Amino acid sequence: MEFIREYANWFYLIGAVLFILTLRGLSGPKTAIAGNRYGMVAMAIAVITTFFVADHPVVPMILGAMVLGAVVGIARARTVPMTQMPETVALMHSLVGLAAVLIAIAAILHNNQLIDLFANNEAALTTAGVEHAHMSKVHLFELFVGCFVGAITFTASVFAYGKLAAKKWAKTIKGGWVKPVQAIIFIAMLASGFVFFSTGNMQAFWAMTVLALAFGWVWIAPVGGGDMPVVVSLLNSFSGWAAAGIGFTLENNMLIVAGSLVGSSGAILSYIMCKAMNRSIINVLFGGIATAGAAGGAEAGEVKQRNYRSGSADDAGFLMSNADSVVIVPGYGMAQGRAQNAVKELANLLKEQGVTVRFAIHPVAGRMPGHMNVLLAEADVAYEDILEMDEINSDFPATDVVLVIGANDVVNPAAKDDPSSPIYGMPILEAHKARTIMVIKRSMATGYAGLDNDLFYNDKTMMIFGDAKKVVEDMTKAINGGGH
Repeated sequence: MEFIREYANWFYLIGAVLFILTLRGLSGPKTAIAGNRYGMVAMAIAVITTFFVADHPVVPMILGAMVLGAVVGIARARTVPMTQMPETVALMHSLVGLAAVLIAIAAILHNNQLIDLFANNEAALTTAGVEHAHMSKVHLFELFVGCFVGAITFTASVFAYGKLAAKKWAKTIKGGWVKPVQAIIFIAMLASGFVFFSTGNMQAFWAMTVLALAFGWVWIAPVGGGDMPVVVSLLNSFSGWAAAGIGFTLENNMLIVAGSLVGSSGAILSYIMCKAMNRSIINVLFGGIATAGAAGGAEAGEVKQRNYRSGSADDAGFLMSNADSVVIVPGYGMAQGRAQNAVKELANLLKEQGVTVRFAIHPVAGRMPGHMNVLLAEADVAYEDILEMDEINSDFPATDVVLVIGANDVVNPAAKDDPSSPIYGMPILEAHKARTIMVIKRSMATGYAGLDNDLFYNDKTMMIFGDAKKVVEDMTKAINGGGH
């Protein structure tokens, strides 16, 4: 396919433009489907073009890997429940990091093989069609960046997957020793990388790689569950930068562009999410809620004994059906209970009775960026009914009923009025300002960040205990007059 070889850069340019259109499309729910299609076409162009411009590709291995990857990917896409989407995304990030590490290792070993094969015989190099066996400083730096960023991304993403999936081996680590160990590993990793960059020493390269793998683990292990959405977003950015670094190694313009787009968009999203939490990225990754939650014994689900008011789904149905306006605040409890379709049915029923129903989304609700938006989109909730925090906060004081489904930290009033709270200053959905608040939870246990929520003890709040889907279905029956 000489045509593809000759116009490879043009094909890559088309792919790059389509990737940019992909990001533009994914910026809004109405254009997200088109954005995904642009991305699929761009990736197909990139893969096919690279396949034909590669020097001496090992076709059976490449095709075998592509088929195997497609089979695993399709099977996972068809079977993964929405509750497991955050850990699935984290696991995919880990594979990008692992690919970067393996490509860097392959490039180094290939180069060393050339040096051994044509030792002290530059003429033989020329005859073999190899320009040079000794890597330039620029090439060594590319490998250094691609490999250590990829290694950190791999182990950090594996741990994030384990934590999101509640695996026993992904335990949060804490103590005064954590930060010094992090610093020692990081400095040793950079020192090994500098030696490799300066001399091309293979022992230094292996040391850097192992230390980077270790650092990725100890770096993410202390981070609290409430900060996991930011971590997932940041690891997405890291996977992009790792891909871009390896793109330089492979001299593949498409990989450089795609990796840079993923890296920069992930970094911007991480910044936006940190801003929504009123915290810096350094505070999220090297301190913050994790320490406070652990100190309070929250991981064991300990809660102070305080008075609260509980009610039934019938009570909630009566209040909502007699309201003029209802705002639904979804959280991870809705995902865990797979209640999004039941919530959509409830919203439709209320609308039929003349009630104004809207959904309020916090930027860090759930376990990954956009988690609640994805769930509501799956249930075909109208885009115009879904409002972000900044759009709806001013409406809460005039709202008759707020229904909070499994959300905790994103509606915690302590962020506004308790300077001693670890989340003080974090922007929240101001559900506490509504006239009536109803909260669906399984129990009074703390949320993922390990913090008790003052909203649950508010005089205007009614707690409704049970599985989110079952409770919402019972509310719908009560409104329909079915009762129990």
